[in-house]
Amino acid sequence: MRYTKYHGLGNDYLVVEPSELERELGPSEIELVCHRNYGAGSDGILWGPLDTTEADFALRIFNPDGSEAEKSGNGLRIFSRYLFDTGRVKSDPFTVLTLGGKVRSRVHPGGRLVDVEMGRVSFDSTRIPVAGPPREVINETIEVLGRAYTFCAATIGNPHCVLPLPEVCSTLARSVGPVIEVEPRFPNRTNVQLLKVLGRSDIQIEIWERGAGYTLASGSSSSAAAAVARKLGLCDREITVHMPGGRLKITVEDDFSIGMTGPVTRVGGGALDREAFTASIPKG
Repeated sequence: MRYTKYHGLGNDYLVVEPSELERELGPSEIELVCHRNYGAGSDGILWGPLDTTEADFALRIFNPDGSEAEKSGNGLRIFSRYLFDTGRVKSDPFTVLTLGGKVRSRVHPGGRLVDVEMGRVSFDSTRIPVAGPPREVINETIEVLGRAYTFCAATIGNPHCVLPLPEVCSTLARSVGPVIEVEPRFPNRTNVQLLKVLGRSDIQIEIWERGAGYTLASGSSSSAAAAVARKLGLCDREITVHMPGGRLKITVEDDFSIGMTGPVTRVGGGALDREAFTASIPKG
């Protein structure tokens, strides 16, 4: 099975064309392919391009635990770069359909920088979803490991839980992230961001990604966290999101439509041998 590997600020994906296999990969196979020791190693698989009548291209996104993601900002930038590298697009805008909705992308000349119109952020509990009565989920309380946190929830096609804090760090993200991800009030699980506002145009986040774990960067997480910062009146329209892997430029419009600009780096290509699929990952 051939693949092409890219990363967006250290968040790496394998692009696999469906023509490489006569069938879809199963969850255990996806987990193996993404494993850092037993497979090629990645934060997920971008399965496409797929045929569609609703957009120029379609894409499925798989997490390293075998689950399917609705949307990924870094994944969409990477997939857009792959389409550019394979000659399917140039520098004109085009559309990509995901489970989390349709986006518009544009690859800058040379391919190293990509714009994505991510869609509109909603704080509506019925759309995210978050259990309980219909409402905007803003400044609610969640208890994690004996401590109460204030959080806001949002969706940009996939669910997010944002915790505004005076200080953030990877240790805390790794501690509270896996607990919040599976908290019962989030029936589809959730991505988690720890948010520190640095100024009117800058925020810092640490990320626990649903189905992937601690992550160096995330486009959808950046979008959700920036939208929350603006919703709370802490930031203006143009926001630079600082993450361990680097920085993304996010634009939050008055209706909470999101524009994202960020880099993509091609790592290289390879092939996973048939023998690799005969292995199993030890559990426990």
